[in-house]
Amino acid sequence: MTSGKYAFMSAYLKGAEAKIVTSEHIDRMSKTPSLQDVLETVKDTDIGGYLEKAVIKTFDDADKYLWKYFAGCLERVKWFKRVPADILKMLEAYIVKYDVLNIKAALQGISTGKRASLIPLGIIHGHGLLDELSQAEDVEAIKKVLVECKLGAYASALDGYAEGAKSKFLSEARLDLAYYANLLNIAKSIQDGFLLARAFSIMIDMANLQLISRAIIEGIGSEADELVIGGGYLVSDKVAKDLLSHKLADVSGALAGTQYRNIAEEVVASYNRTKSITAVEEVIDKHKFWLLREMLSPRVLTPLVIAWYLIVKEIEIRNLRLVLKATFDNIPVEEIKDYLVFAS
Repeated sequence: MTSGKYAFMSAYLKGAEAKIVTSEHIDRMSKTPSLQDVLETVKDTDIGGYLEKAVIKTFDDADKYLWKYFAGCLERVKWFKRVPADILKMLEAYIVKYDVLNIKAALQGISTGKRASLIPLGIIHGHGLLDELSQAEDVEAIKKVLVECKLGAYASALDGYAEGAKSKFLSEARLDLAYYANLLNIAKSIQDGFLLARAFSIMIDMANLQLISRAIIEGIGSEADELVIGGGYLVSDKVAKDLLSHKLADVSGALAGTQYRNIAEEVVASYNRTKSITAVEEVIDKHKFWLLREMLSPRVLTPLVIAWYLIVKEIEIRNLRLVLKATFDNIPVEEIKDYLVFAS
């Protein structure tokens, strides 16, 4: 019965993957597309069919519908009576990343005095407390929401938070630390967990590389060594902590002999060109996707199939958000193609 359930879910999830927005869809868009051009181009995809019924006048409208669509995809997976318990366990653990993103946004809202715009996904959203989180006026209010949602580990990550860029950075890193520790723990208890743990370990390497790059750029350096996430695949805790004392330009040399050297070099080039912290995240996210694709994409009849499905759908949402933002900003799609990532 269990193998039959995995066969059913693998067929469903792989079928859904076949209906995503691809590079061919993007190539068919004109260089100065209107919103209607974009929607017309993707109408043969699952998300395109969903957006045909949407009333979109601004990017915020589009953003709302994209997240509602993704939430609906996840709800459909949960709805199936034949979904294996391990897939549900994996889904629940993975989706906490949106709680982490929302907590970070709430912290930003406190520091700026502006109500945070949050993603309608995750445990907090499921408890109906997203508005309360977005309206939090201090860290204690955020922690109260987290405790109510049984996210105590993330509440603890905010202990000692104080105003200022450094404290915010350290708190965000502690949230990531708690999230990845939970993923590794979940992997121990499900089928093919050793393969899932390896995928999570690659994610941890990428998270540590992002932490290292940001810490160096923001002048925190070795002060962030306690925030290095344990359990990396190719970069040990010791190596990661040592990298914090390097200059950004020297990180790639220290990673010689690993497949991450090119990633570090691209991070430096992108940051030097843009002087933007977000450039670090964009480069690392792109390479993380390619690394995980090699490991997860071929896997079926295992909980790994849901991990790959989640990653693919996230990338699809990310790509469409970028395309639609460019459309509303009157930026040709050609100018943002380098920021897009595709499953094949």
